[in-house]
Amino acid sequence: MKRNPMALLYAGILCVLCLAVTAACRQDMHDQPRAEPFEESDFFGDRRSVRPAVAGTIPRGHLRLDEHFYTGKIDGALATDFPAPVTIEMLKRGQERYDIFCAPCHSKTGDGLGMIVQRGMKQPESFHSQRLLDVEVGHYFDVVTNGFGNMYSYEDRIDPADRWAIAAYVRALQMSQGANLSELPESDQQRIRQIVEVEE
Repeated sequence: MKRNPMALLYAGILCVLCLAVTAACRQDMHDQPRAEPFEESDFFGDRRSVRPAVAGTIPRGHLRLDEHFYTGKIDGALATDFPAPVTIEMLKRGQERYDIFCAPCHSKTGDGLGMIVQRGMKQPESFHSQRLLDVEVGHYFDVVTNGFGNMYSYEDRIDPADRWAIAAYVRALQMSQGANLSELPESDQQRIRQIVEVEE
């Protein structure tokens, strides 16, 4: 089969043109006409492409106007209530976070006999001691935020909403150890009675 020399020539020219166009596009992608970070600029008088932040600018999410939510305090005193309603979802989240961050020392029941303590670390006070039963709920938020005694701060590890969830779960743990049967919903009372009857 004979090959047409003119067709081959056109195909070759077309390939060279495609390569040239593609190479130009590739260069534009690598060196776009925009200012790179901290690149010098002739547009501004200070010759900087990056504009300085306006004085007093606060990064998004760092304003923290709600003292109660972000510090566990109201007018400098420990808060006696939660900044939001305590829900089942909040308690479940608190249990999850508690089991991860707190249970190794405080144990899953809050008696202060966690695995780390069993291996030699100083035992923290039980959440069921009278002092911690009487303390304001803001105390728990403050301790998780700032640390206390041998416990270091978790402020950079646990966000504020989760710190409140942990505080709510600690309160639930405390209530679980001293709740009267009559304080429970009727359905739970019946379940407990059935368990006791089976064990007897």
